[in-house]
Amino acid sequence: MAMATTLHPSSIVLVPTSLKEAKPITINSSQKLLANCKTLNELKQLHCDMMKKGLCHKPGGDHINKLIVACVQIGTLESLDYAGNAFQDDDAGIPSVYVCNCLIRGYASAGLGEKAILLYIQMVGMAIVPDNYTFPFLLSACSKTMALSEGVQVHGVVVKMGLDGDIFVSNSFIHFYAECGKVDLGRKVFDKMLERNVVSWTSLINGYAGRDLAKEAVSLFFQMVEAGVEPNPVTMVCVISACAKLKDLELGKKVCAYIGESGVELNALMVNALVDMYMKCGDICSARRIFYECTDKNLVMYNTIMSNYVYHGWAGDVLVILDEMLQKGPRPDKVTMLSTIAACAQLGDLSVGKSSHAYVLRNGLEGWDNILNAIIDMYMKCGERGAACKAFEHMPNKTVVTWNSLISGLGRDGDVELALRFFDEMLERDLVSWNTMISALVQASMFEEAIELFREMQNQGIEGDRVTMVGIASACGYLGALDLAKWVCTYIEKNGIHMDLQLGTALVDMFSRCGDPSSAMHVFRRMEKQDVSAWTAAIGVMAMEGNAEGAIELFNEMLKQKVKPDDVVFVALLSACSHGGSVDQGRQVFWSMEKTHGTSPQIVHYGCMVDLLGRAGLLEEALHLIQSMPMEPNEVMWGSLLAACRKHKNVELAHYAAEKLTQLAPERVGIHVLLSNIYASAGKWTDVARVRLQMKEKGIQKVPGSSSIEVHGLIHEFTSGDESHAENTQIELMLQEINCRLSGIGYVPDTTNVLLDVDEQEKEHLLSRHSEKLAMAYGLITTSQGIPIRVVKNLRMCSDCHSFAKLVSKLYNREITVRDNNRYHFFKEGFCSCGDYW
Repeated sequence: MAMATTLHPSSIVLVPTSLKEAKPITINSSQKLLANCKTLNELKQLHCDMMKKGLCHKPGGDHINKLIVACVQIGTLESLDYAGNAFQDDDAGIPSVYVCNCLIRGYASAGLGEKAILLYIQMVGMAIVPDNYTFPFLLSACSKTMALSEGVQVHGVVVKMGLDGDIFVSNSFIHFYAECGKVDLGRKVFDKMLERNVVSWTSLINGYAGRDLAKEAVSLFFQMVEAGVEPNPVTMVCVISACAKLKDLELGKKVCAYIGESGVELNALMVNALVDMYMKCGDICSARRIFYECTDKNLVMYNTIMSNYVYHGWAGDVLVILDEMLQKGPRPDKVTMLSTIAACAQLGDLSVGKSSHAYVLRNGLEGWDNILNAIIDMYMKCGERGAACKAFEHMPNKTVVTWNSLISGLGRDGDVELALRFFDEMLERDLVSWNTMISALVQASMFEEAIELFREMQNQGIEGDRVTMVGIASACGYLGALDLAKWVCTYIEKNGIHMDLQLGTALVDMFSRCGDPSSAMHVFRRMEKQDVSAWTAAIGVMAMEGNAEGAIELFNEMLKQKVKPDDVVFVALLSACSHGGSVDQGRQVFWSMEKTHGTSPQIVHYGCMVDLLGRAGLLEEALHLIQSMPMEPNEVMWGSLLAACRKHKNVELAHYAAEKLTQLAPERVGIHVLLSNIYASAGKWTDVARVRLQMKEKGIQKVPGSSSIEVHGLIHEFTSGDESHAENTQIELMLQEINCRLSGIGYVPDTTNVLLDVDEQEKEHLLSRHSEKLAMAYGLITTSQGIPIRVVKNLRMCSDCHSFAKLVSKLYNREITVRDNNRYHFFKEGFCSCGDYW
């Protein structure tokens, strides 16, 4: 017999006692016994006994069909294989459509979609006509295997058979098309239905919600309600989840109002969806209320609120929830521990982090890569690099995510060299790997290296995304590389990279730092939405120009847009007033912070006011503000006052400020340099010598002045007195020509900027070799007439270089932009945008 070899393994288990003691097996009794079998072994034993007695193939017995149905009811992979073998038995005769449907359903339920489809093909080949039950089961199989082509063919068969009007078949097609990503085809089926039930609506709503068409899902839900169809709990979970994806709190509240009005009974799934929706919409209070009001909280609900707490940065609340779980809730699983470890990383809580790691190991959860990646990240953020590397080394399956976690941690830890080494060792990299390494380089101020890595990334055919371009925009901004900045903008447009708030703000800041306020504001105005960070960046554009009026206009426009100002925007606003010399407006902004906007001035805002007053020469008022402020002044504040003393040549107050500054930050180089320069400006060379001797004894070295210029996409850097450039001879000749022409119109070098005790001729020579002058000369010999020259300097521009740049802009008819460590100077036709106030 064909069945004997396939259905009777050599190790047959003996028939249970209950079967041995039963009455002799007859046709009727065997069918009842088949229905009562609970395990595959019992079925096999009964089947074996029936075959011995010759009952399997008696006419009218239908035993094979009953056996197949019983196997499907058990539902294991082994029982389904047994049923499939029974179906293929040559002696079993032609099975009924009911049996075929039953086996197709069994295969589909077990995820064996391909077997279900093959069985349908075999069924048709046997001339068994499918019915309206066949197709829903078959389409379920097609959905699970994403068999779009096969499902479309089935649709054609259904139409030919005239079953497309069957509501259950149509519902199955809506679900099938939605699962295969063709929700538009599902909508066509839905629109053609003459009769619809709650499943029809729910299937399409679920299809929209699952395919990032959340607005359409919510809209269809309200159409459903208007049509008088009462949603079920599944519908409600789908539409609540859609509101969560939209992060639309008002819409979510409307859906919740319907739940209250319609009397839909809440179940655990709905409560979980509501908690998730409120959390994602930012209404933490409502989410907490619903969570704590629920009396039968399950593990999924705990995990939902914990993961959302992590997302919103409420890490402390994650540990509170964990404590509740350990005391009276369900046992934490791997998802729970993932949130817990992420929370420990945010908090820097090494103690709970270690305990969580131990829990993971004790409970065998370390097999999940996400857990181990989170552990590495947690140790790195807690400053335990050794533990992170040890966890990394012990990982049996190091995924790309694992490597990325370690590289990201090393980057945050400041060890870019080691991060690069691991990056180079990676056998496989994804876009996140490149983004992580670029971000680490930018954070380490290795801007040229970041751009070089981006170029290497392009050479390997990897396109950047939004995150990549945020990092590259930051690098371009710090380098002041305008040509590269414009290329970045073109790249974003060409590759269709969505300009969200973060990227838009980064581009505004990039163009601002590159000295192109027009392009910065163009990007700002093109942004679909502007949050307080974007407005701050735009106000920062005005601050770099010293355009206090423009900054205040933007601030007022921001208030009209109902955007609430934060601490940072006031820093930008006060900086604009400081650079523009708008003392009265600056005072007004400062005093309005608390009175009008409810924002208490922090130390950084007092620092801005000291800078504002100091620049304006109001040194006594600046000192009084420092002495009367409600917090202890920091070194930045005394540094601002010291710099103002140098500008306004107040030696006595400078000495006092320097003493205060030395107490707070004795290692700070700028204190000694500034004080030395102040003494030098006043001709007190003995004091200069004393300060410089102190610097030498402490091993303090003055940061040399350096300037960079971008020419044809390459950055050229010069230091004061530099003669190492490959084109130094041409630069020297250009400087001689410039100085000759400037002398002809009455220019006299301001040698007070040379703070060395040397003769006037030597001072003039040193002055002529300042880094920004070298960069300007190089720009003149390497760029065509009419091309703007853009220079970035690491220190404040001296007054002589400022006069030099004004005259060069007029004599050579060039626009010259210099970004020093304070602000931008736009030189044109002999004038500077700063109005000689900097």
